[in-house]
Amino acid sequence: MRDVYKSFGTKHVLKGFSLEVREGDTLSIIGGSGQGKSVTLKHMMGLIKPDSGEISVDGQLISSLTQEELYVARRNLGYVFQFAALFDSMSIADNVAMGLRRIDDMSEAAIQDRVRECLALVDLEGYGDRAPSDLSGGQRKRAGLARAIATEPKYLLYDEPTSGLDPVTTSVIDDLMIRMRERLGVTGVVITHDMVSAYRISDRIAMLYDGTVRFEGTPDEVRATEDPVVKGFIEGRPELLEMAK
Repeated sequence: MRDVYKSFGTKHVLKGFSLEVREGDTLSIIGGSGQGKSVTLKHMMGLIKPDSGEISVDGQLISSLTQEELYVARRNLGYVFQFAALFDSMSIADNVAMGLRRIDDMSEAAIQDRVRECLALVDLEGYGDRAPSDLSGGQRKRAGLARAIATEPKYLLYDEPTSGLDPVTTSVIDDLMIRMRERLGVTGVVITHDMVSAYRISDRIAMLYDGTVRFEGTPDEVRATEDPVVKGFIEGRPELLEMAK
């Protein structure tokens, strides 16, 4: 993303936002509520167009693609929604198969094989016939991850993957994100408020503040920073944020 600006009415969300995601890395984007983290992910997916600036994926300007070209480009982008966003009227297997059924030359047998493979990768073997309502919150998140990896994307975008989960389930989801990088070689972008998770899964962490990247570095560099805004956020010290204004 290069010098991206985005406003909604009088609310200026991104103000010259620039960020590079390195291939093979997992990069976490942290920041307070309402700072524009989810808006950033939606720009990467081409769901939102910037007012100005560029979003480029593998040399393709996402913001300038036609709708048809965008559908093709999105096959390389898997999106894991905050609350899984599974369709209650469909089985887990059918939820996972959704993207696969848009591939013209893929047989139903091949689709079912891929669905079983993806459910196994997220430790949900044998859950394909169940309804989303039969699963726990953590299991639904894992099913959402299985759906995101079904089309074998090069990139995975995670929107608050550990939100609302207990510490044990959070650790399970963290392990799965690490597994996706190590086994599948995917590049990850993670929106999170969870610093324990961010430190564990990330190669790099970027803080979004006031519409731009306030700080970017390795987990160790983030821990060591003396920037009052970053320090105030990661340590939960609002007085530092107030002093920085």
